[in-house]
Amino acid sequence: MTADRDVKPLFKAPPLSCDAHFHVFGPADRYPYGGVNEKLRYAPPLAPLEDYLAHARPLGFERFVFVQPSAYGRDNRCMLDAMRALPGNRGIVDVDHETPDAMLAELDAVGVRGVRINVSPVKPPEASFAASMLPRIERLDARCAELGWHLDFLLPGWLTQEHMGLLRRLRSTFSLAHLGMFLASGGIGQAGFQQLLDLLRHGEGRTWVKLTGTYRISTAPGFADVDPMVAALIEAAPDRLIWGSDYPHLSFADKVGTVELFNLLHRWAPAEAMKRKILVENPARFFGF
Repeated sequence: MTADRDVKPLFKAPPLSCDAHFHVFGPADRYPYGGVNEKLRYAPPLAPLEDYLAHARPLGFERFVFVQPSAYGRDNRCMLDAMRALPGNRGIVDVDHETPDAMLAELDAVGVRGVRINVSPVKPPEASFAASMLPRIERLDARCAELGWHLDFLLPGWLTQEHMGLLRRLRSTFSLAHLGMFLASGGIGQAGFQQLLDLLRHGEGRTWVKLTGTYRISTAPGFADVDPMVAALIEAAPDRLIWGSDYPHLSFADKVGTVELFNLLHRWAPAEAMKRKILVENPARFFGF
C-alpha cells in the first residue's frame, strides 16, 4: 500500500503467526460484484492473493484466514479460489442459512471454519433491525455448532450492543471484528464496550475479539484513543484475542497501511509472550491450525 511506503516494521512476527482477517479481490470480469440486499459500500479494488502475500510474508506471517468481503455478497468463489492456491489455511464465508449440508461439507474440506454475519459498520440505528436478523443467526448458530465452525460478526457498535443477549445464548463460538465496532471516542466506559468486557469474562469462553480495523473506530493521531480499549481487552481475555490486517483496507487504503497497523501490536503488547499469544497460540486454537 502507498501508505506504508515510509513505514518500517518494528518487529518480526514469530514463527507460525496468523493474519486472521484479510480480503482478496480478483478481476471484475471473472468475479463480478454484487452484495446481498444492499449497495456496494466501497469501490472494490483489484487485490489478488499475490499482492497480499507481498505485504504479509515479509512481516513473518505463515498462516492466513481469508474473510469474504461484502462486495461479493454470498458468491465466495474469489476467496475459495485463493484458498485453493494456498492450501492448509482457513476461511470465513458468507452463506445462506439454508445452504445444503453437502455444500457446507465441501467448504469445510477447503478450510472454511466460519460464517460471516456482516452489516455495514456505518449503518445508523434502526428499530427492529436486530430482531429481523435473529432467524438467520439462530439457524447458522445451530449449523456451525454441529460443524465445529464459528460465527464471525461485523456489526456497527450499536447493533453489537443490541445483540448482547443473543450472543450469550449462542451455542457456537463467535468472533467480533474491529473490537465490536465500538467507537473509541466513547472510551472504555461506554455501556456497549463494558458489556463486551463482561461477555469476555463470563461468556463461557465462546467470545473472541479481533484486533482489526482500528482506523474504523479511531479519530486520534496514531490511533492512540484505541489503546485503552485494547488494554482492557487484554486484561479481560488475553487468550481470546486475535489480530488481522484487514488488508486491503478498502476505503481507508490511502490513509493507512498494513505495516502501520502491524506496528500497533508492538505498542499494545510489547512482551514477546503476549505477541506470540495473539499472533500464534490464540488463532491456532480458534481456527484449528
